[in-house]
Amino acid sequence: MTARAGEPFDVTRATSDAEAALSAPVPTAGPTTSEGEPATGEWTATRGEGFLLLPLWESGALTGVYGPEWNDAEAAAEANLTALVTELDRRWGPHRTVSMRVPLHRSRAGTSLPEPFRTLTAKDCYGDLTVWGPVPPAGPLGGPSAGPPAAPRWFALSLNQSDGDAPMLITALVSTRPITEPADQG
Repeated sequence: MTARAGEPFDVTRATSDAEAALSAPVPTAGPTTSEGEPATGEWTATRGEGFLLLPLWESGALTGVYGPEWNDAEAAAEANLTALVTELDRRWGPHRTVSMRVPLHRSRAGTSLPEPFRTLTAKDCYGDLTVWGPVPPAGPLGGPSAGPPAAPRWFALSLNQSDGDAPMLITALVSTRPITEPADQG
């Protein structure tokens, strides 16, 4: 469960959260650490060297949901992702896709992965990444930043589900390095 559990999807809020994440602190060194909601411990973010991973939306529980109802839930989650991708394409330009095929294969084979892919697979975030970048930092009202130029950042979204009964989750990844598919080692 994440701190987003129970929130209805709202593309305006998700877009605002995505833009806020671009200016959030990203560690330049140190261990990868997860953060939780103080009262509940539900996941709010994971930070590691050069990246920030956070949930933007979580579906309702899918325990006992099968057949057409599960298909409807999956379609609704995909529609939420599409709405957010469409809005970010409008703001930041066209995205590209980075496959999670190699990280999934390497993870299952026990082969090491670079960050942020190690953390994505540890969090069961195997959905392909929709990537923009480098993304210009946002200023007030979503316009360009008026301050000094910030270090470039890359941004990615993915739709994930850790198992058939788990909620669907849209995650955001902010990186200080280009997000590219790691090499297949085997």
